[in-house]
Amino acid sequence: MKKGLLIVVDGIDGSGKTTQINLLAKSFKEQKIPFEVISFPRYKDNEYGRLIKSYLEGEFGSISETDPYKIACLFAGDRVLAKLMIKKWLAEGKTVIANRYVSASKAHMGANLSEGKRAEFIKWLDELEYKTNGLPKEDLTILLKIDPEVGRRNVLGPPAVLCRAMRAGRHKDIHEDNLKHQEEAGRIYLAMSKKEKNWYVVDCMQDGNLKSPEDISEEILNILKRII
Repeated sequence: MKKGLLIVVDGIDGSGKTTQINLLAKSFKEQKIPFEVISFPRYKDNEYGRLIKSYLEGEFGSISETDPYKIACLFAGDRVLAKLMIKKWLAEGKTVIANRYVSASKAHMGANLSEGKRAEFIKWLDELEYKTNGLPKEDLTILLKIDPEVGRRNVLGPPAVLCRAMRAGRHKDIHEDNLKHQEEAGRIYLAMSKKEKNWYVVDCMQDGNLKSPEDISEEILNILKRII
């Protein structure tokens, strides 16, 4: 049986990853392509995920008060617990679509470091995740490029919507709520897209406005048609 592909959809917060994965899943179903979807971090599935939730809600302090290396270990722990499941799906010939993967930690934790320390961190994280933990390497990454200000508005929504969400128990995420962090993470994502193999950048903006989900999805499907 032919081994499946591991496709990562990534980008800063509010770039539309979940929307695009849902549209991709719909297309795969219509084409009868066997697939599975996994989204990281998995907040409720394990203790790593619960600790990540606490970090993002600011319980460990602000971004500048936390150690990116230690926080990266939490995200890595969540992923390694999914390793056998992902490998099983791939061995069954399924296409696995991951909403965020190792690249997300490189961008978001790297954004918490000074520029001169990022290359060393990324090298360390590759060693930890792929060699020590034995995660399967992604076959291709789709990077959704978006204006960070637009992404932030997408996540937080209008004030009235945000107030309702907070009353319902949804707290603002220290990454989502920090525009400077999103801008830095976006720069790291773009830098990786130029250095890493099999990265494809989909620009979600046109003339300062967000493209429709359907137009973005069509661009993604055109990329995948050349590969799958």
